[in-house]
Amino acid sequence: MAYSGSIGSADKDVISRADIARNIKSIEWLKTELITGVSSLFKGMLKNNNELIADSLANIVVGCYLLAKRLGLPYGALDEKIGIKVKANLEQGHELETWYGDFSLLKRYLAGRKT
Repeated sequence: MAYSGSIGSADKDVISRADIARNIKSIEWLKTELITGVSSLFKGMLKNNNELIADSLANIVVGCYLLAKRLGLPYGALDEKIGIKVKANLEQGHELETWYGDFSLLKRYLAGRKT
């Protein structure tokens, strides 16, 4: 979101400034939503409440996608980074993979979701 003002473009300047301010406010709001989501997740874990845990995790994932977009990253870029992280953890023999096969399962799940 580049700011480019020139003489005689007062309306464009006002719109650009408003857009910048709105984007900053949105980013700050999303950051607080992520913190709230983590707090809610911890409460759900403490109470052993699967509904609250699932709801909190879903809110965190959605918040991450929306924050990425506000920061200029397309959703696909985030998906690509997730795939890279999963592959790297598989190759490095992460303990969760060794013990439970979590990264293999996640890789298969993500591949199946794309079809």
